[in-house]
Amino acid sequence: MRPTIAHFPQARSRRLRRTPALRSLVRENALSVSDLIWPVFIREGDDVSEPVDSMPGVNRISVDHAVRAAERAAHLGIGVMALFPYTDPAHKTHDCVEAWNHDNLVNRATRAIKAEVPEMAIMLDVALDPYNSEGHDGLVVNGIVQNDETLIALERQALVQAENGADILGPSDMMDGRIGFIRHALEANEFQSTAIMSYSAKYASAFYGPFRDAVGSVGALSGDKKTYQMDNANSDEALREVARDISEGADMVMIKPGMPYLDICQRVKAEFGVPTYAYQVSGEYAMLSAAHENGWLDRNQSVMESLLAFKRAGCDGILTYFAPLAAELILAQR
Repeated sequence: MRPTIAHFPQARSRRLRRTPALRSLVRENALSVSDLIWPVFIREGDDVSEPVDSMPGVNRISVDHAVRAAERAAHLGIGVMALFPYTDPAHKTHDCVEAWNHDNLVNRATRAIKAEVPEMAIMLDVALDPYNSEGHDGLVVNGIVQNDETLIALERQALVQAENGADILGPSDMMDGRIGFIRHALEANEFQSTAIMSYSAKYASAFYGPFRDAVGSVGALSGDKKTYQMDNANSDEALREVARDISEGADMVMIKPGMPYLDICQRVKAEFGVPTYAYQVSGEYAMLSAAHENGWLDRNQSVMESLLAFKRAGCDGILTYFAPLAAELILAQR
């Protein structure tokens, strides 16, 4: 049993808030550089860096710039980069074959980064939306996203990514059974060491808009993704999804979006005790950035406060476009 809490004046909470040293001594959570995963958008070309209009400060970059970004990340102590492709519309097809092209953008970027910055862990998205002429995460037949047919395509995509050196696969498609399908394929093809961070609780959210702008899928999407992404009113369902993914072979689980779903982060970590991550998505980044640019919020303080909220909710790490900034701020405090 907890002891009876003393009352004022015997108890004065402000005693432990009086100085920075005392506040640091009793601080319950801390953010470190090793908690950060940096999502980066890749595009074709050489020496290209073009801004994403809806994400101030974020650029789509060519593979050569991605290598330089990896060098910067490694210098800051960021150990993982997540790569997302801006696919030429000419390579977007109904059957999504570009997804398992050995020389597609993310596979070339993975090889290039590994050649120059071998210590950088690379995470790749396993989903068909960057390559799908309909903009969906799965194969579409007569306007309906097909589950089981998509699993075969995801298996091919995952194996090619593993062959090209991806350290972490991030299935984000929300098809039923995809973790078991991918894990079985990895084991059968001697990729036992390839980790899976499943987008286990990925909600159908309005906060993905700037991301779709960044990867060029805004105009391609027909309809919405509510038949496979989660209803944002549900939390018990998230626990069932996480439990299933763990049982099928996920090494880590993710909640997406992040800040609007901190309750899900807390419930997942408390229930399962597995490595748990959140994605501070493009809409969250855009909102904070807009407030920063208008002088409504202090940039550094609000970024660090938002990231610490994930740690307080139980997350082991965060995918965030603020990763380089956060790393610089953390290192400056040492």
